[in-house]
Amino acid sequence: MKLSRVLLGLLLAALFIVPLTASAQPAEISVFFHSGRGAERDALDTILTNFNDSQSDYVAVATELPEGSYTDAVNAAALSGDLPCLLDFDGPTLYSFAWRGYLIPIDSYASEDLLADILPSIIDQGTYNGHLYSLGVFDSGLAIWGNKAMLEAAGVRIPTGLDDVWTLDEFDAALAALKEAHPDNFILDLKMNYGEGEWFTYGFSPILQGFGADLIDRETYATAEGVLNGEVAVAAMTWFQDLFDKGYATTTPPDDNEFINGNAALSWVGHWEYNRYATELGDNLVLIPMPNLGARAATGMGSWNWGITSQCENQDGAWSLLEFMLDPEQMTIMTDANGAVPSRISVLDADPNYATGGDLNIFVQQLQGSVAVPRPQTPAYPVITREFATAISEISTGADVQDTLDSAVDAIDADIAANDGYPAPSM
Repeated sequence: MKLSRVLLGLLLAALFIVPLTASAQPAEISVFFHSGRGAERDALDTILTNFNDSQSDYVAVATELPEGSYTDAVNAAALSGDLPCLLDFDGPTLYSFAWRGYLIPIDSYASEDLLADILPSIIDQGTYNGHLYSLGVFDSGLAIWGNKAMLEAAGVRIPTGLDDVWTLDEFDAALAALKEAHPDNFILDLKMNYGEGEWFTYGFSPILQGFGADLIDRETYATAEGVLNGEVAVAAMTWFQDLFDKGYATTTPPDDNEFINGNAALSWVGHWEYNRYATELGDNLVLIPMPNLGARAATGMGSWNWGITSQCENQDGAWSLLEFMLDPEQMTIMTDANGAVPSRISVLDADPNYATGGDLNIFVQQLQGSVAVPRPQTPAYPVITREFATAISEISTGADVQDTLDSAVDAIDADIAANDGYPAPSM
């Protein structure tokens, strides 16, 4: 009898102890992220480690997926019910993911104080159907990096701010003068070595917008007809094609070093080249704002950002991790690594590179000065970017501009029609 009482006592103790032990285990917050540049991957690893070390309620467990097939992998995971809690995705992919029901709005999580400190462009990028679905640790932008010595030797004026940007005529004259001074070199590095893909849309749709055209009718998002293939768009893409025909640019650069080697005087690219370019050129490096191509100056914006999925069983935990990523100290770990534009205004103001007078302040001016244009905020964007990137590839190698843009419009409009105009989901 005494032994039975002991066994009964042990059994009752076990009933109380086991649940307590199980509840003490941190809840797993699964994360998908793209395998971008090594410095970004290392920075994210550090941030996730810091999160796991900072508290005991949650543990972040990340899965790295190849960037080239990332969207396909996310779609496959969604179909099989295996989406993570926190999902990394390129900015304009949001609208397709939200439309498909992969993501939840995060309006109720993001405080007014937090949003007041976030760049408006980041909030704009993360908004779909009247709700905030994503926030990013950093924003992005284009400008023209210049070799100061080559520009001065060719007598080219170097703009310093948004109030004195090159006009289209000045830009053309600068390219001609630089080509005359360096007849054996191409002049403008367009990063064609990045290859067909999102760079072709991010990098070159600002040419359309600078001329006054666009990728789609943004009032209705119902068609690209007359916008992507109209007279103004044809003029923009003919000018782009002429860059190659005149020998100012090449579709086949031997590597990614033509600007730092002095074989190109100008490099049309973003902030992410700053660390490398500054190391190689030093005081000879200048940053030139985007030119006004007739209608306006325009730059791409937006970048990889984060959202919480509808399949996540611990959405509060996912927000805790996202909020931690947006902490100024953690944000600085990432932006120090990739040279990107911090998404918090307070972090920007404290960064000597981005603050007024800093080497990279042009990017901030453009993001806050109506120069940055978000990529089309529609679920049709995956088709838009695919078709425009294909058009860029073909036009740069000599295809008929009008026919090529007509084909892109046909494909985009067919996709919109096939999806009944992408009606906004009910909330």
